[in-house]
Amino acid sequence: MTLIGLVRVSTDKQNTRRQHDALDPICWKVFEEKISGTLATENRPILLEALSHVRPADMLTIQEVDRLGRNLLEGLIVLNDLFQRGIAAGEHSQRSLILDIALALSEDRHRDIARKTKNGLEAARRRGHVGGRRPVVDDDKHAAILARRARGESIRTIATAVGVSIGVVHKTLTQPTPTPD
Repeated sequence: MTLIGLVRVSTDKQNTRRQHDALDPICWKVFEEKISGTLATENRPILLEALSHVRPADMLTIQEVDRLGRNLLEGLIVLNDLFQRGIAAGEHSQRSLILDIALALSEDRHRDIARKTKNGLEAARRRGHVGGRRPVVDDDKHAAILARRARGESIRTIATAVGVSIGVVHKTLTQPTPTPD
């Protein structure tokens, strides 16, 4: 049996070294994709290329089960597609309770990270620190948007003149005017 490896991260900013360290020594060939795990198999060109190298006795190998998809449902969809194609993935040649549990744990870990991030941002906000992007509209742009609208200019014209999107102009016009503290 020959092992064909698959390394996946969602963005170019993520590092694949750990996955390569685990798979390179044991696999005949390792394919690396930097693409969202939310995509179906047919929308993942590198995964399809890896599958084209898998022969009947071979196995597609991943370091962690969450590399197939971002959550339980997406991982199961890809895994089911692989099984329908007759491709063994990981250590399993058929869907198993163990693999389903591993995918569920992966999804739970993703939810836990999101919850911790949200809690951290709320804690920082209580201390007076605001996370996220800086506002696009400062006081000068806010005044310019309101003044131009008062003169009867269209939202599109205002957006172009002030250098912001139409959505930002609309949001500025529909939100109450901030009062100084």
